[in-house]
Amino acid sequence: MEIIAELCQNHNGDSKTLFQMVDEAVEAGASHVKIQHIYSKNLVFRPEFEKGLKDEKGQTLSIMRPWQNEYDRLKKLELSYETNSRFVEYATSLGVIPMTTCFTRGDVEIIFQQGFRHIKVASYDCASFQLLRDVKNKFDKIIVSTGATFDNEIKKAASILKGKNFIFLHCVTIYPTPLESINLERINFLKKFTNKVGFSDHSLGFIKNRNLASMMAVYLGAEYIERHITILDKDKTKDGKVSIQPEDIRKIKTFSSLSKSKQLNFLKKNFEFNIERLRGHKYRKLTKEEILNRDYYKGRFVSKIGSREIYNWEEVNLS
Repeated sequence: MEIIAELCQNHNGDSKTLFQMVDEAVEAGASHVKIQHIYSKNLVFRPEFEKGLKDEKGQTLSIMRPWQNEYDRLKKLELSYETNSRFVEYATSLGVIPMTTCFTRGDVEIIFQQGFRHIKVASYDCASFQLLRDVKNKFDKIIVSTGATFDNEIKKAASILKGKNFIFLHCVTIYPTPLESINLERINFLKKFTNKVGFSDHSLGFIKNRNLASMMAVYLGAEYIERHITILDKDKTKDGKVSIQPEDIRKIKTFSSLSKSKQLNFLKKNFEFNIERLRGHKYRKLTKEEILNRDYYKGRFVSKIGSREIYNWEEVNLS
């Protein structure tokens, strides 16, 4: 069983914190350490998200996420080209796989040049089919999250990636994800498309049940677990509330080594939650909150080529 330690922006743009996170994640048993190639220069201004939109009944049509606030926040979190390259070298020297999430087509070649050979595609780009073609042509392994993606889009993504070493991760794009909304039966749906599947866990990270969803996913057959990791207080980073401590990696790894019967006994004995409620539905409609998040995050970043802004799904040449 593989554990992807998602370091995301929990380093707060500080390379010292980043490399300490790598050390602690590796010590705890992570097989992969992952960062994100998010750069403020690629952030798109979209008027509908400046104040949010509601209909005449007061129902939310678009969430509020002002461009300037988001630009300023992301600018402080950026890692340099040199830090990214050093991250690859350092992780490799420790015997773990360095990964990053690619958010724009324009970064594919840069990420490859920095030494990454395993790539992550975020949920909102599972249906960005041109980005999938781009990364397919470059990287040895592709891991794709499938949250807020329609079933027909997942099917087409699988057809594009056919012949490549790729993994689908189930996830729910609600931050944090309530345990009753986890729908882990989706793991069995994804098994139709790829030999190995996983789970990207966005449940709360600082509660007694923080490892329940990940452990239940392992019990149900997930071979990859992706989880946000932090070494800071949960209030010090935006993703802190959905992040676990590195020591929790060790607990999940230990759980994965148990027999299925012992895993089930452990789940029933150690968690104050009806574990059957985690199964949810294999086939389901996306919730209103997931759709709103999809509307914001899909198309959040673009590749900027001269005066052109190119979205990840556009089938156009970047040169």
